[in-house]
Amino acid sequence: MRRHAYFVLAWVFFGLGAVGAVLPGLPTVPFMLLALWAFSKSSKRFHAWLESHRVFGPPLKAWNTHRVISTKAKIVSIASMALSMAYMALYAHMPTWLLLLVAAIMLYGAWFVLRHPSTPKS
Repeated sequence: MRRHAYFVLAWVFFGLGAVGAVLPGLPTVPFMLLALWAFSKSSKRFHAWLESHRVFGPPLKAWNTHRVISTKAKIVSIASMALSMAYMALYAHMPTWLLLLVAAIMLYGAWFVLRHPSTPKS
């Protein structure tokens, strides 16, 4: 039963990550990492599939093996967070407290991304 719950959870995380790949403001990599973890608990086949996925596989392998985030991924994530924040600040009619909360979460995300190396240590 637990294995089935992890399998369903993995697909939920994968779906959220896939949506995050095209929707600004919703992260991709954290959800894919969670999907990879949940697949590791439920299905070796799908774990291997996600780890070797054409789009999502290389960054997941780099993270699992070396704890690195590529320069390209850093640029895309920081730019998408900045653009999303600018859109929310200028065009979305959000309460100030919510805008500040989103900004704080994005700042944490930016800090997390930038504090990890871009290439493996030799």
